[in-house]
Amino acid sequence: MTKIKFDNKNPEFFNILKERVQDYFETKQIKQTGNYKLFTKTAILLSILVACYVILVFFTPQSVFLSVIICIILGINLASIGFNVMHDGAHGSYSTKKWVNEIMSLSLNIMGGSSYMWKQKHNINHHSYTNIEGMDDDIDIKPFIRVHPEQEGKWFHRFQHIYGLLLYGLTYLFWVFFNDFKKYFVGRISDYTPMRKMNMKEHVIFWVTKVGYVFLFLVLPFFFAGVVPTLVGYSIVVFVTGFVISVVFQLAHIVEDMPFIDSNGTSLKIETEWAIHQILTTADFATKSKSMTWFMGGLNFQVEHHLFPKISHIHYPQIHKIVKQACKEFGVKYREFPTVADALHSHIMHLKAMGTA
Repeated sequence: MTKIKFDNKNPEFFNILKERVQDYFETKQIKQTGNYKLFTKTAILLSILVACYVILVFFTPQSVFLSVIICIILGINLASIGFNVMHDGAHGSYSTKKWVNEIMSLSLNIMGGSSYMWKQKHNINHHSYTNIEGMDDDIDIKPFIRVHPEQEGKWFHRFQHIYGLLLYGLTYLFWVFFNDFKKYFVGRISDYTPMRKMNMKEHVIFWVTKVGYVFLFLVLPFFFAGVVPTLVGYSIVVFVTGFVISVVFQLAHIVEDMPFIDSNGTSLKIETEWAIHQILTTADFATKSKSMTWFMGGLNFQVEHHLFPKISHIHYPQIHKIVKQACKEFGVKYREFPTVADALHSHIMHLKAMGTA
């Protein structure tokens, strides 16, 4: 197995940063996990999910336009549940209680994914080996998208800045019906990372929730709403969900002037401490937008999330100030885009550059 090591012998930067963040919570006398703001948001998002589902399946509108609008809202809402509820739960930052975190992380299974595989793919690989080829599965969009110079170039990559965003809309469908099963049967999370062995409970959860998802989002709607309306509506929902999820995560790591490392399947040592590597390979965006922060579950504060994944996203706006100050003092390059549009433009320009390089 490929081993990646960081220069953590004297992590002065991260030690000081952790002390300052800890002082913040002790001074404020608050917990690092979620609070009533997160619980209220969860109730709102789940209520929207239930309302959209019931209307579409059991009280299917006669108006095609209205049905399409509700499908789009449902797709956006599913992405937001992933950002807010599942993401905090999977990182153990939703609640101080382990069983609550586990339940919240299983919201991904209701959405068709696998929280078991997500925790290994995202929590371990992506957070530990950010932007390292073969280790970070989040940057592996081969062969359709080329994100850094070491990846093999294809003739069609010259158009990837044009078709890329449309392709993102298909990622959720592939995730649910192909990628999870590929990892399950091949037994690998990424090119060089084997998947942890599943016990009987995890096997049962995987199959029961996959079948349950198909029943809830396809079979039952077939019966009540009809086959064609269901297939059209489902296509809209998963396209919107995939597009929103992909764009949000891409804006944090795949933008202009972002370093990538190719391990070529061999063990290597990164000549910086882990925390600095996280900052150099991550970008924040739209940090002053309360609406974007609410919707994206703080994933616009991606730097803070990578440094402190066990802290709930509701605290990131304050942690953001502490991190920026520390970076300024230590001379660590901190990337931040003022708006989502600015980050999206940089992402598209990066795709264009990698497609023609």
